[in-house]
Amino acid sequence: MNDAFEGIFRNKRVLITGDTGFKGSWLSTWLHELGAKVFGYALPPKTDNDNYVKTKLSRVITHRDGNVVDYDSFLSFAKEANPDIAFHLAAQPLVLYSYDNPRETYETNLMGTVNFFEIVRNLPNVKAAVNVTSDKCYENKEWVWGYRENDPMGGKDPYSSSKGCSELITSAYINSFFSKNSNTVVASARAGNVIGGGDWAENRIVPDFFRATSKNESLVVRNPDHTRPWQHVLEPLSGYLHLAAKLYTDGQSYSGGWNFGPSDSNHYSVKILIESLIKEYGKGDFNSPPVEGRPHEAHLLKLDVSKAAKMLGWTPTLNFTETVKVTVDGYRSELSGGDVYKDRVKQIEAYTTLAKNKGIKWTN
Repeated sequence: MNDAFEGIFRNKRVLITGDTGFKGSWLSTWLHELGAKVFGYALPPKTDNDNYVKTKLSRVITHRDGNVVDYDSFLSFAKEANPDIAFHLAAQPLVLYSYDNPRETYETNLMGTVNFFEIVRNLPNVKAAVNVTSDKCYENKEWVWGYRENDPMGGKDPYSSSKGCSELITSAYINSFFSKNSNTVVASARAGNVIGGGDWAENRIVPDFFRATSKNESLVVRNPDHTRPWQHVLEPLSGYLHLAAKLYTDGQSYSGGWNFGPSDSNHYSVKILIESLIKEYGKGDFNSPPVEGRPHEAHLLKLDVSKAAKMLGWTPTLNFTETVKVTVDGYRSELSGGDVYKDRVKQIEAYTTLAKNKGIKWTN
């Protein structure tokens, strides 16, 4: 793993918002193993099952509890961190939650983004900053081909539209403050439906499956026929790291928006995903009773990753079967009571080796 990303992150000071979250905790672990000094700023973990808690991540990174909406507290910590590279992952990440809490969703996902960029542009040593949004930032027309980075932003629910707004904020800051004369280079990253061990968020299909199975209950599936771009959490994280490395070394030519989704072969329905989880895990059951008045959720959503493939040399590493297996292995680790941090590192190492064996280069 020491050779990954050409050692760019070794001894770098890296700020991560949302480090207590699912993706943020995995990213913090990976960066620590790459030799970075990681500084995390986020709300406290919600449960004792969260990946941040299970991995005992606080032993190896510097963390402070805080809300990205609280500008003064955020700025104070960021100045102490004095980062070379910054990742913004703090967000309200759930579609259904956004229907019940639209104001919180917009405050966090819009003003959190504004505060991140305000802080980045006032920190003298930041050379690269990545705002992580979502595939749901696009105006979804339910078409069968993937969205490209220059397609319109949109969103029919508070969460999706807030991510579209976060992208517009990013574009405005790039054009206004992080252009050719800036020492800081900024990009945004959009991923698909990310799964993997350590995710216990409410109203997400994979955590719901393992919660139900642990109680010997049948999983209730809202939308079994909806198709999603399933990808293991390490897939987009490898893209974020590769992008940040390019921003740090090569500058403005890599500024802007980037998609990090799976290959077309990993776009499967919710039903097929659950059936695959049951087969790999060896147990489980599900049903899908009719429910009236469901809130709107996208039926079909795909990302086109040809820009990342052509300009970054980044492509997905795992096929669908491998994605399901690595996901189940991740949950088995924490449910068996083993050393979760050690097992997460083993998965990162195995993923890195597999990418190398498949001829995927994250830097060149």
